Amino acid sequence: MAFSTHLTFSLRPALAALHWAAPRQCRGLSTPQGSEPSLDLRGIFPPLTTPFSPSQEVDYAQLEGNLRRYASVPFRGLVVLGSNGEYPYLAPRETVEVASCVRRALPRDRLLLAGSGCESTQATIELTVSMAEAGADVALVVTPCYYRGAMTTAALVHHYTEVSDASPIPVVLYSVPANTGLDLPMEAVVTLAQHPNIIGIKDSGGDITRMGLMAHKTRQKDFQVLAGSAGFLLASYAVGASGGVCALANVLGDPLCQLDRLCREGQWQEARNLQHRLIEPNMAVTRRFGIPGLKKAMEWFGYYGGPCRAPLAPLSPAQVEELRSTFSANGWL
Repeated sequence: MAFSTHLTFSLRPALAALHWAAPRQCRGLSTPQGSEPSLDLRGIFPPLTTPFSPSQEVDYAQLEGNLRRYASVPFRGLVVLGSNGEYPYLAPRETVEVASCVRRALPRDRLLLAGSGCESTQATIELTVSMAEAGADVALVVTPCYYRGAMTTAALVHHYTEVSDASPIPVVLYSVPANTGLDLPMEAVVTLAQHPNIIGIKDSGGDITRMGLMAHKTRQKDFQVLAGSAGFLLASYAVGASGGVCALANVLGDPLCQLDRLCREGQWQEARNLQHRLIEPNMAVTRRFGIPGLKKAMEWFGYYGGPCRAPLAPLSPAQVEELRSTFSANGWL
């Protein structure tokens, strides 16, 4: 399935006009030099977990229940089919069904970012088109990594250019070296930021110097940097990030949106105090206990977590107690 470069580029202004950007008061943080972005990504996006039944089938009723609860949190939008959604464990049919389910439940003024990255360029294009047809506003495309030794700057630029030429919706690059073992090179990011259908990057590496440099080098482009973790959200905003795609937002959505607001209003002392309380819980549901820990914590805050798909294993009783203590010690439980 392919679209001509000329057709895709000519359609982009019309496609962008279909999206809803929520303007914000930004006394503390200013938009980088250049025109306003065609699609405003400022704010917090939770990368949704995928609910499974005890038999490890996708539980759409529980997914809809979580979405109803998230509707009261002032998120900019939602992310589906990312790392926290156990995307590698879903069948192609399930990925489209999950995206469609979320889009049906999501208010139209909130954006839907959908993971569509595959190992081959052809498969990525096909899934990206499917995500657009399912109602996604933006495709979140992770770096191909199985043959990581061959993933040079030139290879990655070619991959993302082909995908973005063919995509009927804007593309956000996704660099998550903890899972892929591959950092999207700075040179590739700067080059790809010039593409009219690539509007940003989600960077989960945690290198604040790198994030600041990306924001600086792309400041004249229609390109936004999204922090990939709540643990370094404040620091990311300070160096020019536009928003955050944070696993912890599945659990503590309101506090993360509050941190976003405090940074934009220039209330840095209050923002720092809140950021400090989020660091340890964030580490617990990401690096330490991963998705099983994230799903367990969700249950303590009124959401459905449920099991993960094998081979991801549930936490042991000792791990559950350690996770609970981490949230309690920081005043969340």
